[in-house]
Amino acid sequence: MNEQLTSTWAILDEAHHALRTVVAGVGDGDWERPTPCAQWNVTQVLQHAAGDQLGFAASITGAGWPAYDPFAPDGHLGGQGPAEFAEATMRASAAAWATIPRDATDAPTPLPQGRMAGWLGAGACALDAAVHAWDIAVATGQPSPLTPPLSRDLLTVARELVEPLRQWGAYAAIVPGEDGDGDVAALLRYLGRNPEWTA
Repeated sequence: MNEQLTSTWAILDEAHHALRTVVAGVGDGDWERPTPCAQWNVTQVLQHAAGDQLGFAASITGAGWPAYDPFAPDGHLGGQGPAEFAEATMRASAAAWATIPRDATDAPTPLPQGRMAGWLGAGACALDAAVHAWDIAVATGQPSPLTPPLSRDLLTVARELVEPLRQWGAYAAIVPGEDGDGDVAALLRYLGRNPEWTA
């Protein structure tokens, strides 16, 4: 595989690493397994996550939108292997975000909120990749790819963005917290996921 492309946004690079690692760890027989996204299997979650990465990239570059609706993934990856499919979209996303200065105050995004500060837009792109990496990991018996530091950073982003998106079904309602919750659990619960989910 070619050398991995970095975006200059550490939060996005870490999220891409999480997704890349989890995709590589999925067994051949696990792509149809159920996920925390109740209506989608593992392949569909990957297709959705990859489409979102292309959407963020295309918002910046003006080209390269996904050829399918990421919110209605059909589980077909265009004849590519899952790792190859995902890698191409992450590379497009990283390359696009590498053009956005770290002090940008008006970066384009595909979100309903539209343009926003660069750190928040890059964080939103990272949030999407990282949480779907977790979905795939728990669906296929892999360790969580979310670290406490990344989860803290992503929760800061999520609190800026997620509430208006719940009305469109992008995120479920907050799952009540429990004693002993750490940073990873706090992020997942805020995003409407049960940290203890199992297939």
